[in-house]
Amino acid sequence: MKTIEERFYELGVVPVVVLDDVKDALPLAEALINGGLPCAEVTFRTQAAEDSIRLMSEKYPDMLVGAGTVLTKEQVDRAVGAGAKFIVSPGFDGEIVDYCLEKEIPVFPGCVTPSEVAQAVKRGLKVVKFFPAEQAGGIAMIKAMAAPYTMVKFMPTGGISAKNLKDYLDFPKILCCGGSWMVKGDLIKAGDFTKICELAKEAAQLAADIRS
Repeated sequence: MKTIEERFYELGVVPVVVLDDVKDALPLAEALINGGLPCAEVTFRTQAAEDSIRLMSEKYPDMLVGAGTVLTKEQVDRAVGAGAKFIVSPGFDGEIVDYCLEKEIPVFPGCVTPSEVAQAVKRGLKVVKFFPAEQAGGIAMIKAMAAPYTMVKFMPTGGISAKNLKDYLDFPKILCCGGSWMVKGDLIKAGDFTKICELAKEAAQLAADIRS
């Protein structure tokens, strides 16, 4: 059985998804699976997030579905209750991290400073999110932080696209990158799941080529 971290590494790219309508959850999941990216970090900032996670997890149990933008312990409970296999928070919230660790829920908190990485290391975390990646100094900042924290790997998200994916994935301390360029809101709203599938295929292939 592969760990979530191993699956993230294999994918190279984790689609970060905003769903405003539950009816889009299953077609989107299908498009990502068929595109070779059977994974979704569903942001928990919409009313449809919880039910979308539930539908995706029930219909496609092998798909790696998690919850992003998780800000409270109550959201952790709701997301995991709906079937989320991992929790991602935009910043480092010790209360949420401790709560997830206590319940043995994989958690990836956002860290953009050495102090935040230190808090993660102190709790035994080996992987942290780096958000907002481009705005917070990008790959140069990650390399600078990775130097003293040799045991930590990073999942940068924010401003990453097909154009700069290679800059990140070339660095061995990057586990995977979060991105929404293959699951843009306007494509989801338009119901253009064929295009999403195409973009997912391109992203999956690009990640595989970079890492081969």
